[in-house]
Amino acid sequence: MDSVKCEALLTAAEQGSLTRAGEILGYTQSGITRMIRSLEQETGFPMLIRTQYGVRLTADGKAMLPALHNIVKAQQIAAEQGAAIRGVIQGSLNIGSYYSVSAAWLNEGSIDCSLSARPTKGTVYDWIPLARDELFVWLPPTHAAASRSDFPIPELDHAPFIITLPEHDTDIDRFLQNHQIQPDIQFTTADPYTTYCMVEGGLGLSLNNDLTTKNWTGRVVTRPFRPRQYIELGIAVPHMKDASPAARKFIACAVQLLSAEE
Repeated sequence: MDSVKCEALLTAAEQGSLTRAGEILGYTQSGITRMIRSLEQETGFPMLIRTQYGVRLTADGKAMLPALHNIVKAQQIAAEQGAAIRGVIQGSLNIGSYYSVSAAWLNEGSIDCSLSARPTKGTVYDWIPLARDELFVWLPPTHAAASRSDFPIPELDHAPFIITLPEHDTDIDRFLQNHQIQPDIQFTTADPYTTYCMVEGGLGLSLNNDLTTKNWTGRVVTRPFRPRQYIELGIAVPHMKDASPAARKFIACAVQLLSAEE
């Protein structure tokens, strides 16, 4: 399969538009259409559905995603390796940062690496640890536990609670599941800062990692848990041995940068 045709199909599927794919890749819409039709003839089945609202992958097209990504990635690695041999560091990277989504993207091969908390079990990847981030409980300023130096984990059970992005495999979800805690969820939000403001207003407790609130100002009282709780931050790579020269360079720079900050 031709990597250019594969990239045309992947871009059209990602954008939901043949026209937009052409604009990104530098082809006309008819050029993109011809490449995709040629690819579909080669595979023997349609991979895109055309509708009045744009294009989307067929079931067979979705099944082909990992293979198509591998073909495009192999071409990119070859180009980058050739540049590296000539003494030039160049290339492109697709980096994920939200781990519940990145885990799926790692599996299908659409990103080179994920810079995040450690992805869930079941995802095949190599892991490069970079740092630890502590989890803290968020308390309203008038809460009885605000005067304590730490917060016992069991006290979250049945406590009025505000949760950010529930059931999205967040650090909060993992914490509650790991410790078998069932708080009394009063509100849900899609944004940590909204949760922070609601805690400040006395509407409940919450929790999050230290880096989230490092530069926030407000009357929310943050306390470490008893015992202390941490999450591991790092870089997940589908297979380090297959990483492109650009990906390897990025990872080396990230490790060096964070090591210098410790």
